Amino acid sequence: MADSAGLQFVSSYAFEAMQKVDVVRLAALSDPELRLLLPCLVRMALCAPADQSQTWAQDKKLILRLLSGVEAVNSIVALLSVDFHALEQDARKEQQLRHKAGGSNGESILVSQLQHGLTLEFEHSDPLRRLRLTLSELLAIMNKVADSNGEFFLKSSELFESPVYLEEVADVLCILQAELPSLLPIVDVAEALLHVRNGDWFLCLLVANVPDSFNEVCRGLIKNGERQDEESVGGRRRTEALRQLCQMNPSQALNIRAMVVEECHLPGLGVALTLDYKPDTADEAVSPLVSYVSGLLLGTNSKVRTWFSMFIRNGQQRKRESSSVLWQMRRQLLLELVAILPRSRSTHMPSVGGMEDEGVSGYSGLREEHVVKASALLRLYCALMGIAGLRPTDEEAEQLLQLMTSRPPATPAGVRFVSLSFCKLLAFPTLVSTPEQEQLMVMWLSWMIKEEEYFESAAGVSASFGEMLLLVAMYFHSNQLSSIIELVCSTLGMKIAIKPSSLSKMKTIFTQEIFTEQVVTAHAVRVAVTNNLSANITGFLPIHCIYQLLRSRAFTKHKVSIKDWIYRQLCETTTPIHTQLIPLIDAYINSILTPASKANPEATNQPITEQEILNVFQSSAGQGDCSRVGRQRYSITTQLLILYYILSYEENLLASTKQLALMQRKPKSYSAALMDQIPIKYLVTQAQGLQQELGGLHSALLRLLATNYPHLCLVEDWVCEEEVTGTLPLLRRMMLPTNTCRYTQSQLHQAFQKLLSSSPRLMRILDHLTLLSPGDLIPYAEALTASMALLLEPAVPRRLIQTLNKLWMGLNTVMPRRLWVMTVNALQPSANLLGQQKYTQNDLMVDPLIVLRCDQRVYRCPPLMDIVLHMLNGYLMASKAYLQCHLKETADFDRQNQIVSNVGVPGQPDTPEVTREELKNALLAAQDSAAVQILLEICLPTSEEQQLGANTESLLRSNLGPVPGKTKQGSQGPTARVDAEDAEPEGGLLSDLREVQCLICCLLHQMFIADPNIAKLVHFQGYPQALLPLTVAGIPSIHICLDFIPELLAQPQLEKQIFAIQLLSHLCTQYALPKSLSVARLAVSVMGTLLTVLNRAKRFSFFMPILPCLVAFCQAFPPLYDDVAALLVQVGQVCASDVATKARDIDPFISRLQNLKEKPQEAAAPGGGSSKLTLTQTAAEELRGADPDVQLCYCIEATFMDIISSTLHGL
Repeated sequence: MADSAGLQFVSSYAFEAMQKVDVVRLAALSDPELRLLLPCLVRMALCAPADQSQTWAQDKKLILRLLSGVEAVNSIVALLSVDFHALEQDARKEQQLRHKAGGSNGESILVSQLQHGLTLEFEHSDPLRRLRLTLSELLAIMNKVADSNGEFFLKSSELFESPVYLEEVADVLCILQAELPSLLPIVDVAEALLHVRNGDWFLCLLVANVPDSFNEVCRGLIKNGERQDEESVGGRRRTEALRQLCQMNPSQALNIRAMVVEECHLPGLGVALTLDYKPDTADEAVSPLVSYVSGLLLGTNSKVRTWFSMFIRNGQQRKRESSSVLWQMRRQLLLELVAILPRSRSTHMPSVGGMEDEGVSGYSGLREEHVVKASALLRLYCALMGIAGLRPTDEEAEQLLQLMTSRPPATPAGVRFVSLSFCKLLAFPTLVSTPEQEQLMVMWLSWMIKEEEYFESAAGVSASFGEMLLLVAMYFHSNQLSSIIELVCSTLGMKIAIKPSSLSKMKTIFTQEIFTEQVVTAHAVRVAVTNNLSANITGFLPIHCIYQLLRSRAFTKHKVSIKDWIYRQLCETTTPIHTQLIPLIDAYINSILTPASKANPEATNQPITEQEILNVFQSSAGQGDCSRVGRQRYSITTQLLILYYILSYEENLLASTKQLALMQRKPKSYSAALMDQIPIKYLVTQAQGLQQELGGLHSALLRLLATNYPHLCLVEDWVCEEEVTGTLPLLRRMMLPTNTCRYTQSQLHQAFQKLLSSSPRLMRILDHLTLLSPGDLIPYAEALTASMALLLEPAVPRRLIQTLNKLWMGLNTVMPRRLWVMTVNALQPSANLLGQQKYTQNDLMVDPLIVLRCDQRVYRCPPLMDIVLHMLNGYLMASKAYLQCHLKETADFDRQNQIVSNVGVPGQPDTPEVTREELKNALLAAQDSAAVQILLEICLPTSEEQQLGANTESLLRSNLGPVPGKTKQGSQGPTARVDAEDAEPEGGLLSDLREVQCLICCLLHQMFIADPNIAKLVHFQGYPQALLPLTVAGIPSIHICLDFIPELLAQPQLEKQIFAIQLLSHLCTQYALPKSLSVARLAVSVMGTLLTVLNRAKRFSFFMPILPCLVAFCQAFPPLYDDVAALLVQVGQVCASDVATKARDIDPFISRLQNLKEKPQEAAAPGGGSSKLTLTQTAAEELRGADPDVQLCYCIEATFMDIISSTLHGL
């Protein structure tokens, strides 16, 4: 608003005095300054105050004394003397009139019969008429603003433009707004004043006389403002008015700027306020302008970023104007940039020889105190050019290049500055336009390469710009331009749209002049590894460069060995793990196994040697070479990374066997002896507690273990670990006093040797060991396992064995493989301990059944049997993985040789592979089924146990009730069962046999769930019928046998059919399901069919063992009674007909069967059924050596009676 340039505005000193009502300051104002504040001061002196204190009374006297000498006070007093209520009523009437007339300037109630212009009328009018004239004019402007729909206009008003009466008009305006606030809201008045000349001056006077309204007025003006203020005249006037208000009250300038950003209006005002802002304490690091603009463009608010970027783009489209806020901002930024440039550097490019001669003196670097400011300026210019689209002028581009190629001191801030400068060169290569500038850039890059090591050592940082140079060079060589763009954006901290085509010039410079690929590779190997590498070290490190070179196969291409560097870096790691380590190992493994090209299959990297791997794990136990750099231990991170390398290497080697066979290459696999010396499970357990610090390493190790070492990932092991490492064990260890007696391995061994004479001492030692963590138990493992056989002696307390089991399970969580081998060797039969060699891990994986070739006494020692079953389950799984691995290792090379030797024979190469897979599966199935059969055999009671009454049937009677067809001879009542149960003093449910049976059934249950084919194979093979009650009741998953019993019934062997029917009878009793009913119907039907085809001898051998099963069918499913009765009658008829052909005559058997079938109630009548049943059984016993058909007839009748008895008993 240049029209108000000659007017005097309210000073910040005067406004602050008005805000605080500081009478002393007001008295110090000059007359012109005081004149601007008279409306408020006069009202303050005349109106009744709310503050009745003595202090305000004294201040009021001072104000009156101050006003007494001012002549203009009288006119203001006269203005305050009018009737403002009547004036307000007239004004509202005029508003209504104008509203009806559609806003036209017709008759006015406030002002009528104007003889002259507004200025002359105002001069000749009394105070009331002056008020009316001003109010009428102001209301007209306000109405027009309300009807303009946001379109700006400039109202020509004689009253507000006459320089002679401006002060009087301002007085009238302030009095009107103060006395009629509801009619004239101050925000609406401020909006109207923007549309008249001198509006900013009137606005400042109005706000100065109502200082409390400052924030309200500013917020209203900003809310109603334009999104881009420099695009229109109205926007520029609004910005200038707000700028004047903030100059009057500078303490609120930053708050007003915050309102601008919040509303995303008037961006020029925000910049102008920043340019006007003069902080009390100047910040030498970064100027307010750099901070403000950087915050807008690099902040997280995308709306603000887009709004300000539009301001930059639109501002460049207009002609360069000195009054433009954008050009003021650019000029200020350029001044700040030039102010920090090195003074001794000239803008022209000296010759190369001159530079060599001058050395550092001709190119003095940035001063240390300017480095941070220079970095901030570089980022700001990157944001302006990359995000807001700023097009630098030639002068700006020249000065920017001078700053970017300057040489900072060797400090962390200097390293950061060089990295930013380098990335800005890559992001905006157009800054280098002339050959002189290009030469300057090349020399600066050469200086970077030369000084990189000095900067890294002097600055004390691990991430220097040397790694970034190397990384960019590698990206250029492999043409990964998108990766360069990502790197630049990451370093600058902003997303910039960079065209890959714009990097062509930089690519040529890098690949041909500075960094050839051979130079890159040779330089990378010499770069020192990062000490204590972790995720806490940010920036670009040597590991990034090595990773990219590995991916591009540069090392193998130029025959540079990288193995030692990778090994050294893996040994220099700590937690939290760096994110680049796992990809580095993966790329390294790939470069070992896969040649860089088919033409040169030997172009691969060397793997880490076994001795180097052993050094890592031996040092962890304090056994390795401790002289290396003074380190006596490798970190857990190093050990886990080496473990990941070995497991991943072996997995990739197996996966690549086909490709390697085609290239006639067979890389060396790590030996089993090496793997046995690595505490895999202990390391994985340690990693489980460091999952946050290890990132994805723990899950990657678990995946590799599940594939290659499934026996280390048993579900029961994880559950057991919770019991060993949970809260309760931790509390028990916390209760362990620190000065407690520590027992040595030799003391433990001696206590075992004196077991029978001093078992309490051994118990104390074992109880103490239970308080130790699994890791602390490792030294005692050998002593514990070596003496296991001593616990098999009679009269050893059960608590000792159970405590040993607990300790074994704890050790199993940290060292399972070694522990298993020691345990298997310790539990061998005593006859074999002297002459037989010890088994190895490989022996046990090849033949897992070795585990069951232990001392026979283990089979009746439940705690030790639990250990044996755990090992058996693990070795069965290990054997599967071992055979699968062996198949993959050899199959592809054998197949390749087969192809070579059978050229021209179609179809021949595929045969060996298929056969090998089938043989492997057959071997595994035989192995699993053999283990199951041995375990089932263990469940059978021995002859001694049978004498003591510990038979299978008595053990299961509590679950199944009486076994079908095996009722006691004599009485059939419940008394007989009670007597039988009471007759088991040594057996019962608490016997060792019972406990072992439960443990075995649990394992078989897991095996059947894991592979249902095992259950099918075992039941097709068959096992003793005496075990059926045990397996059906003790193995919950045995119900799956219902799926294949029909197939088993279809087998031609009678033994398998009999076994199927006996198994089905127990399943029906245990699982009375619809599916069981349908299979039972099928079995009855099969029996009827077989009756018609079997001869006399086979009929007897088939039906005699299965007749009791029919009782179980009818007991489980009463609807089967009719079918079973019909079958029994049919069998009886066949047998009776055979008997009738002989001379011997027997009872009228068929008629009795028909009677039993039709009238079963009579057979069970009191006094008759029991005697008949007893007679039938007695006859069958007497005829035991008689004709088979006769025996079968009486057994059929007995079966009938059993069915009737069980049915009525169930009712």
